[in-house]
Amino acid sequence: MTFAPPPLSLRRPAIAAALLPLLLLAVPCGRADSPPTTRFYSFDLVHEYPHDQNAFTERESFTHKMKDGWGLATDGEVLFGSDGTSTLYQLDPKSLEVMKMVTVRYHGNEVPNLNELEYVNGEVWANVYLTDCIAKVSPDDGQVVGWIFLHELKQHLLDSGNTDIDILNGIAWDEEKHRVFVTGKLWPKLYEIKLRPVDGPRNGSVEELCPKFWWTDIQHQYAAGIM
Repeated sequence: MTFAPPPLSLRRPAIAAALLPLLLLAVPCGRADSPPTTRFYSFDLVHEYPHDQNAFTERESFTHKMKDGWGLATDGEVLFGSDGTSTLYQLDPKSLEVMKMVTVRYHGNEVPNLNELEYVNGEVWANVYLTDCIAKVSPDDGQVVGWIFLHELKQHLLDSGNTDIDILNGIAWDEEKHRVFVTGKLWPKLYEIKLRPVDGPRNGSVEELCPKFWWTDIQHQYAAGIM
């Protein structure tokens, strides 16, 4: 005995139920404009090298189109530049014309005082002036996707009697061997470090470790010509 298939009107609920899991998989989770997940890092010390803080060789000078020159980095195709504000520039390496500008933000707030820069695996790493923090920035939209906290490194130098040191200000990336180096102004050592993921800032929030009131105060002083 053969049975005729049920009418289409009776089969629709079953078809919809079968397709529901596939539809849920196809729909992206969260809003399209939701901020990226921020990752946090401390460090492990790999090696330290003597660093002559007075050694400097001027090779050439050039004029750029930024408001001021604080940091430069490259991905091999464009130059990334900072001028001490929250702006991350992309410059043509030949003409030095500004090709693109993005505002660096963390949780919707601007992150001014971007200083030394380095390009690392698709991100621009930026020292934040007068802090022991490095912001990992997406060059596409300026969003801070990670923070590196190096407070213990500077404190180690101070505890060792190096009281004349100044700010953390220097990042270098060895792409061939995947090594990270950091140093600072008047620091007697260059440090090779390895990043270690952590759950979050160990002693407070990012705003406390990399204080926003410094950012705002310094911006006002810089605009007023005090600095």
